[in-house]
Amino acid sequence: MSLTFYWYPKCGTCRNAKKWLDAHHLSYEEVHIVENPPSKEELQGFYQKSGLELKKFFNTSGMKYRELGIKDMMKTATEEELLEILASDGMLIKRPILTDGKQVTVGFKEEEYEKMWL
Repeated sequence: MSLTFYWYPKCGTCRNAKKWLDAHHLSYEEVHIVENPPSKEELQGFYQKSGLELKKFFNTSGMKYRELGIKDMMKTATEEELLEILASDGMLIKRPILTDGKQVTVGFKEEEYEKMWL
């Protein structure tokens, strides 16, 4: 299983997820989510495979999210527009994202990682 781990090194949740992956000897390719954010098409694929609502992909606790007033945009923006916004800045994306191309997890919850990745 080939995993891709989208993360931001300064993010504590991302560091915890990385420790978990290392502790379970899972190999993965690291992608710095701010320097190399996923494209709109990649995000759309993650969204479709995850089974989550699109709003779960937004880093709602981030400054950028609040500055841009995205909470209000959520009510009226189309899926297409929201994906465009997400793809425009890696800091807007909830992290980490872990995928094997078939399954996707967003954020880090140990129980979820155990179910999905072990």
